[in-house]
Amino acid sequence: MLHGLLIIDKPEGMTSADVVRVLKRRAPCKVGHLGTLDPFASGVLPLCVGEGTKMAPFLNCADKEYTGIIRLGTQTDTGDPSGAVMRTAPVPPVSLVRLSAVARQFEGDSLQIPPMYSAIKHAGVPLYKLARQGLAVERAPRRVHIASFQLTSHSSSALAFSVCCSKGTYIRVLAQQVAAALGTAGHLEQLRRTRFGSFRVADSIPLAAVESGAIPADSLPVIGLREALGDVREIRIDAAAEQRARQGYQPLLLTLAPGGDEIAALVGPDNDLVAVISRDVRGRWQFARVFSKVTCD
Repeated sequence: MLHGLLIIDKPEGMTSADVVRVLKRRAPCKVGHLGTLDPFASGVLPLCVGEGTKMAPFLNCADKEYTGIIRLGTQTDTGDPSGAVMRTAPVPPVSLVRLSAVARQFEGDSLQIPPMYSAIKHAGVPLYKLARQGLAVERAPRRVHIASFQLTSHSSSALAFSVCCSKGTYIRVLAQQVAAALGTAGHLEQLRRTRFGSFRVADSIPLAAVESGAIPADSLPVIGLREALGDVREIRIDAAAEQRARQGYQPLLLTLAPGGDEIAALVGPDNDLVAVISRDVRGRWQFARVFSKVTCD
């Protein structure tokens, strides 16, 4: 049984759910993905497997990096190459100085309105389902942060870009905003995620290697539960405390030393991840997730 995190390099032409189904066919375990990638996009897709599915809330807030191509002159209803062309516009000549200035204006904090073609729900219905019916509803803007953004000329009607951004940033929307800032229309033509938190393309394995069996299920490079949590503070507990923690025994947490961390990991005498604890509104520790005892090769 696999437990932890598996970093897949998702190919173009598949949904993130398709990737999950491939792994489930190869390995008998619970599987879920982090950070959905659209079918036309490729790159880093972390899969939580086994007990690793309990870690999703602590990993999904990671920042991300992407590279891609913005096609200028045409705007699609989806904001990507899968949609129908809604508008065309002339593409003005753009200098590198102008591209640099436009990229800088999007760096930092800003508000971004999610696109209609997204999984966000309105009255319990995903927006993309409403969009397919030709409906549009008001969407509340969301605060996003772009740490760095570079634009270069790819061709007379296309721009190459690289961006480091916060969770919740829609690159399709960013592509349309860039085109508008340049006085034209545009859509996101290509997208590749090169980093998800601390996990990079170099850490990933091609999905084809999993699907074909080139890498046997019992040899997949699964990142262990403790390692997947990264630099979260660890609190060591003895065997008796481990048993109580795995039962979710809340009074145990009153014996733990205070700290300023929002979350911490309880680690048992066998170096196993036992639980993740977090602060409640009064600053007291509480169990956020409790992990079953697992054995991994």
